[in-house]
Amino acid sequence: MNLLRRLATLLYGTDPGLRRMLHYWAFTAVLYCACAGLVLLQVEHGYTPAPAARTLIRFGVCGVLAFYLLIRLSARLGVAPDRLAVSQAVFSLVCAMWMYAVSGPLRAAPLSMAVVVIAFCMFAARPRQTMLLSLIATAGVGATMWWLQAHDPARFPPETEALTFGYLAAALFSTAVLSGEMHKLRARLKHQKRELTEALGTIRTLATMDELTSLVNRRHMNEVLDAEERRQPHGAGTCVALLDIDFFKQVNDRHGHAAGDAVLRAFAGTARSALRGHDMLARWGGEEFLLLLPDTRPADAENVLARMAERVHAMQVPGLDPGRRISFSAGLVERRPDEPFADAINRADKALYRAKEAGRDRIMVA
Repeated sequence: MNLLRRLATLLYGTDPGLRRMLHYWAFTAVLYCACAGLVLLQVEHGYTPAPAARTLIRFGVCGVLAFYLLIRLSARLGVAPDRLAVSQAVFSLVCAMWMYAVSGPLRAAPLSMAVVVIAFCMFAARPRQTMLLSLIATAGVGATMWWLQAHDPARFPPETEALTFGYLAAALFSTAVLSGEMHKLRARLKHQKRELTEALGTIRTLATMDELTSLVNRRHMNEVLDAEERRQPHGAGTCVALLDIDFFKQVNDRHGHAAGDAVLRAFAGTARSALRGHDMLARWGGEEFLLLLPDTRPADAENVLARMAERVHAMQVPGLDPGRRISFSAGLVERRPDEPFADAINRADKALYRAKEAGRDRIMVA
């Protein structure tokens, strides 16, 4: 299995864009093989000379292999995907015109491949490139038909060639127009998908983050707590703390809600800067915050809160008196074995209440 995986990586690479181009190449390679088989059947039934068929098949095989190398090395060679697609399309049109010239009474059948080539270009070529290919195909087939009827009018009657050319030109032009419209539709769908992805990202952010403080919101924190309970069902070594900004109502009453919002934003940024990498701070409601400290003993958790308090004390908030110091009270608990986080948070809330009764600006460990 590993050998097959390594072989696939060697042949197709690891880049998704390259793999998609090589998948298209593989499809065209299968189509070339089918056409080669049909040419051999034409030889067997006497419709196509064997030397001409062998030359055509060798030409096709060499072209298919050459385009595999070009696609596989396109990143190193700096060849754009649309240019590769156009080059492959031109090669395919040459093969289709060659098949037309050697297929005798069955010559009208290979012309359908020219239409297939133009239709296939909608996946890689631009609309202008597709229209240009259609014009090249029409001119090439027209020149081939003119040469054949001029040099062998018995086998290629001018009237028949002219009518065949008219049908093919109409089919090629219509296919080019439809391919262009399909390309535009795919471009619109890609744009809409990109917009939808961005909108979903915004919705996901709004669903998990508090818009004012850019902290995790209460809803997402509850999800994190549920996950933490599943990770450590017995609750060993996890602490939680409830924090409340002291005298926050006075800030709103004296300086207005804009100043209060500034305090919340400044507190969130300053408090978060004091945390360790695995700690998580959430806005729990109003001026209240919940701190989760996984795999932490109370002494270490208290050090984190003390560092946070020191930085909050030094914080300057625009719109407030320069001498006004912002502080917070906190209730800290260690989760007990098999204790739901809801019960631990309730104990932290009681500890926070005792911290306020004791004069605020302190950490109460329960």
